[in-house]
Parts: sequence; C-alpha cells; structure tokens
Amino acid sequence: MTSAPQQPIDADALRGFAAAVFARAGMRAPDAATVAEVLVWANLRGMDSHGVMRIPRYVELIQAGDMNPAPNIRVTTETPASVLIDADRAAGPVAMSAAMEHAVAKARGAGIGLALVRATTHTAAVGYYTTKAAEAGMAGIAISASWPNMAYHGARAAGASTNPISIAVPGGKAPIVLDMGTGIVSIGKLMQARKTGQPIPPGWALDAAGNPTTDPKTAQIPLPLGGAKGSGLSLMIELITSLIVANPLLAETLERSAEGKRHRQNGAVIAIDIARYCDMAVFRREVERLIKSLKALPRDPDIAEILLPGERGNKIRAQRARDGIKLPPPILAELQALADKLGVEMVATR
Repeated sequence: MTSAPQQPIDADALRGFAAAVFARAGMRAPDAATVAEVLVWANLRGMDSHGVMRIPRYVELIQAGDMNPAPNIRVTTETPASVLIDADRAAGPVAMSAAMEHAVAKARGAGIGLALVRATTHTAAVGYYTTKAAEAGMAGIAISASWPNMAYHGARAAGASTNPISIAVPGGKAPIVLDMGTGIVSIGKLMQARKTGQPIPPGWALDAAGNPTTDPKTAQIPLPLGGAKGSGLSLMIELITSLIVANPLLAETLERSAEGKRHRQNGAVIAIDIARYCDMAVFRREVERLIKSLKALPRDPDIAEILLPGERGNKIRAQRARDGIKLPPPILAELQALADKLGVEMVATR
C-alpha cells in the first residue's frame, strides 16, 4: 500500500476491503456487502464520520458480543401496513435495509408502510435508507434510537442520544434527502476530530465531568441541537421506537442495569406511496418548481449558494466517484492495523 497522505481510494475498492473485513470478522457475505455499501455511501457523500472510519468499531462490537455477525432477523408482528422486526443484534445497515424493504412492500399494498426494528446496532447514515425509498418512488422516513450519549437540555451529563432522523422524497432530477442528528455534532464527528487532532468549536461538547470543552481529546458529550428542541426530539424518538418495541434504552442505561450498558439500538422506517395519493409526474414537477423558487430568493452575501437537503452530498458524491475517496492518515493507519490483525489485504490507494 502507498503510504502517502490523503491519497484517493476507489469507492469499489473500499467497498471490497470493508466487505472482506466484515466477512473475516464473521459476517455472512451478503450482510458484509450490505454494511460495506452503506458505509462507503456515507464517504461518497462527504459524511466521513459515518463511513469506513467506523469499521474498527464495528469489529469491536462483534468481538464484544454486542453486534451479532450471523443474526436470525425475523418478523414477529405483522399487519396489512406494518411489521415489527426482531433484528437479533444485527448490524444496523442489515436490519434497517431489511426494514425499508418491508416498508416499501407494505406501502405498495396499503399506501403506507411502517417497519419497526427492535434490538439492532449502530444504524449508520440513515439517509441511505430513505434514499432507497425515494428511488422507489416513495417518500421515506427513518429514525433510530440509541443509549444516552448526548446531554439532555439543562443537564451536564448524558441523558439523551444524538438520535438521527432522515426524510426523503423523489425529485425531478435527484431525491431531496434530509439527514440530521439531534445533537449539534454527531458522536462520529467527535471521534473523527479525536483521531485526526482537529480542534472543535465552542458549544459543541462537554467533557466527562460536564464542563464545556474545545479539546477533541476530552470532548465526550455532545450538546443537543437547538437546546431543548434537540433533546426533546431525541426523547420523542426514544418513545416512539424503543418503548413501542419494548426495548427501552435510555432508562436502562441511566439506571445502570447490566443490559443497559450493552450497545443496542432500535429504529423505525416509513414508506409512503406517493402515486397512491397524487400523480407522480405532477409531484416531481412541483418539487422542481419549489426548488427553483427557493434558489431564486435573495441570498446572504456570505453564502455561496442556496442548497437543498442532500444537494451538497450529491455534489461531493459526483466528485469522489470520479476522483476517489481520501481518508486522513490516522484513519488509514487504523484500518491498516485492523487489516494486519485479521489477515485481510489492505485497500490500495491510487
């Protein structure tokens, strides 16, 4: 492998490497390919905090017994418009991809489909799943809940989670995709800053003692986005995912139960068959009309371009698909060490 810093890597090569690592860690080949696809999708769109830098952590979760590399994913409850999936601690991308497939199938029959996911693990970039719904001509919604890792508004300790939410709809040219966490910064971005030595801005995070910090080495607890709004939204995601599927996460951890200390997540996805309610061509045309109107608004002089949700990611994807994905040297070194440990050939840079 070439060790020069910031050398680009082909997306296909990165997918192959990630899949090989997960397969060596015990995942079935189709599941390993799914997880690799979702992680590299995030890298291609500039969401590096949810990309292949997560590979070592996923392997740690497998080795700790928290992520099940060979889960028995099954539907335990089903109605004409919904399913409840017991994920058996599957990798999040595997469980959430299956959930969206179920939701889309239900929506084709009932107009709307809901899939609840119980007992999965890190769900990665949830925009991946809503994009799949949008590509199928559906509106998609995805949320996931995790254990407490973010300060609840007014508290100086973790009491909520940076629970993400994504909403996507088909557009005339490309899907419009909102993908955001409820924290002012994601745990992944704090991890990335810690590994690369990048300083973090004031107001992002607290240290373990609950004090504000700009040191990435001591930053442990992100603050909620918009104060009470972010922590409130996070709480509601816990209530309509974890509690509905009878797998509480926040209270279990805050009460220090043994099970609460294990890595667990829950999720939910919704698909809406737009064509059931309006003409699809008209919908797409109205999306483009609205985009044109928004981009014609008077622009802040400090803003280069008015962007729609997902548009920045589309631009980055086009560039990275052509030129390759650049990973910081510390991330490459961590992946190299893992490859050596597992006996997997390290991905080659261009």
